[in-house]
Amino acid sequence: MYTINIYLRFALIGVSLVGGVLLSIFLGFWYAFPLFLVTLTLLAGYILLGTIQSAALIMQGGDLEATEKRLNLTLSPRLLYVTNRAYYYLIKGSVAMAQKKTEEGEAWLLKAQSLELPTDNEKAMIELQLASVQLNKSRWKQAEVHLRNLKQLKVTEPTIKEQIVQMEKALSQQGQIKAATRMGAFRGGQMPIKPGGKRRRPPMR
Repeated sequence: MYTINIYLRFALIGVSLVGGVLLSIFLGFWYAFPLFLVTLTLLAGYILLGTIQSAALIMQGGDLEATEKRLNLTLSPRLLYVTNRAYYYLIKGSVAMAQKKTEEGEAWLLKAQSLELPTDNEKAMIELQLASVQLNKSRWKQAEVHLRNLKQLKVTEPTIKEQIVQMEKALSQQGQIKAATRMGAFRGGQMPIKPGGKRRRPPMR
């Protein structure tokens, strides 16, 4: 999808607004109307769409600081179209997680989860992130809840499908480790000693 550079958008808004005002003063409102219309269109796009798309492209390049700066140029996430608002929260959460700010990242991701997203692919992205948070905190039960949520979604994106498989494997391995720990895994290659029972008497001489 084509997107206008945010700084170019700001410049076009300023130029069209000033030009519209000048034309309105010297020639009349109807001469200035096209420029006012351009101003309103550009401004509405900025308010409703924010800087989500360009921030996502920057994030793909791995520059977290630039991603956060671009995202912060959004006027207000509450004014964004619902899908873009969810992506705003998702990107904020992903950046925070990458910066090891786990609590902050989880809070942003929960905000994204609370929104009505249009496709199951987008819902799955958030569930995967939240499951990863729970795994990092060793909260297996909560991670399993997110995995169950993922299995109920109709995911069509191959990359997300692969991530779900990897998440399932990780949870399976953690489950095996926990089971081994509970059963008393071998230590140092020896069988665990069972307390109690009859002691063998020494032979009589």
